[in-house]
Amino acid sequence: MNLNTNPNTSPPATPAAAAFSAARALQRLRHWVPVRTLGQRHRPQVRAHLLALDAGDRQLRFGHTVSDERVQAYAEQLDFDRDQIFGTFDRRLRLVALGHLALGIDTHTGDATGHAELGLSVLTPTRGRGLGTRLFEHAVVQARNRCVHTLHIHLARDNTAMLAIVQRAGARIHLDGSEALAVLSLSVETLSSRIGEILGERAAALDFRLKVQTLRV
Repeated sequence: MNLNTNPNTSPPATPAAAAFSAARALQRLRHWVPVRTLGQRHRPQVRAHLLALDAGDRQLRFGHTVSDERVQAYAEQLDFDRDQIFGTFDRRLRLVALGHLALGIDTHTGDATGHAELGLSVLTPTRGRGLGTRLFEHAVVQARNRCVHTLHIHLARDNTAMLAIVQRAGARIHLDGSEALAVLSLSVETLSSRIGEILGERAAALDFRLKVQTLRV
């Protein structure tokens, strides 16, 4: 007699199914990209990253041509306390991908507006590895956890890679000459998004420490 009369009880996983699940988890781990929150001490690396962008890269990032002087001025005015600035380091501790989530603040009341602007840049040699997508996903989680309901991304109209990323996320695209504005509505924060940000930060910090130790060796 079969005593298991609960229709919701799942059968035990077979060895083949368990092996497949483990393989998928390993694949996700291999493609995981650590994204670390940056602070004041990282300003020189942020500046070096932005200056390493050539004219075409700067056009893609800012939507228009930006001189070295403008880039340096932009790097110097970044507010690491108010905004969320984050990036990915390679094995030689070079900042190869950078994100800037500028949180909207009411100039009269000092309160958050629920809006934010996002800018991303990836150095040319490291493109095609999913860094832009990873930075974007990280930014969305950070924005949601800070009560942002509308995210704006200014970029060049011919930045097809970034346009594809935001379109997949459901953003509305507004074209104006050579520039484009993507507007993405965000859902509210959840316990899962909070925990995800905390775990991601800890994992990225551990990854960075391992890279430092490896480089010293």
